[in-house]
Amino acid sequence: MANAGDIAVPTRLEGKFKATVVCWILGFGSLVAWNSMLTIGDYYYNLFPKYHPSRVLTLVYQPFALGTIALLAYNEARLDTRKRNIAGYILFTLSTLLLIVLDLATSGKGGIGPYIGICVIVACFGTADAHVQGGMVGDLSFMCPEFMQSFFAGLAASGAVTSGLRLVTKAAFEKASNGLRKGTMLFLAIATFFEFLCVLLYAIVFPKLPIVKYYRSKAASEGSKTVNADLAAAGIHANQDDAKEQARLSTKQLLRENIDYAVDLYLIYVLTLSIFPGFLFENTGNHKLGS
Repeated sequence: MANAGDIAVPTRLEGKFKATVVCWILGFGSLVAWNSMLTIGDYYYNLFPKYHPSRVLTLVYQPFALGTIALLAYNEARLDTRKRNIAGYILFTLSTLLLIVLDLATSGKGGIGPYIGICVIVACFGTADAHVQGGMVGDLSFMCPEFMQSFFAGLAASGAVTSGLRLVTKAAFEKASNGLRKGTMLFLAIATFFEFLCVLLYAIVFPKLPIVKYYRSKAASEGSKTVNADLAAAGIHANQDDAKEQARLSTKQLLRENIDYAVDLYLIYVLTLSIFPGFLFENTGNHKLGS
């Protein structure tokens, strides 16, 4: 097993293109589950017309996402990034699969029981989102900027791709009996496949790319303890005894230095969730200026 300090700078940045593609897929997978929930809103409004699923599910999702990420941020220095990200993608995969299982088990019927089950699954989405997005951003921050850009490009593309897939799956069963449900099940199956693909890519492919091993070894040599499991997966031993001591800001200090960004994010969330998806999805009637 090689030592972290023995990894030389890759002269040709071997594996950079592959890593960039993998980062795009990982970014796509980090939001495809929640975007899938939003995109199949027409099906859930057909099942639960009185329960306002688009509004309620958003309110269920956000507290779990924010609460979990707050706990993870508080303990970030002691967390294993590899386990955190893999756990998040696995939770995404299982939760998306459970949407299919729940629908099949209830034969696509409505009612308060299945609706509560969907709310529980959406809470799992929020928890998984907190694990993956924060963990991946922290992981990629050790590496070259192109990886971070690719990850966020996949994140941004998730909405457009899921919307396109939803249109295709819906059109495929448009004239079939119970076509709305069949299209939804096919769409969720595709989303589950992408989530499972992310598990495989992050757990097996990504850590073994030469450029990724180099950046993680470099991070370990600078004192990072969150990359040890990733290096072990690539067959590299991180020698923390030789690590350089780096000045480290606390979470509170980081928040103070970036308070403007924090306020911006808060306002964006407030504005977005005040309008989308619940208000826009439902028919709120005819309105005029001044009404």
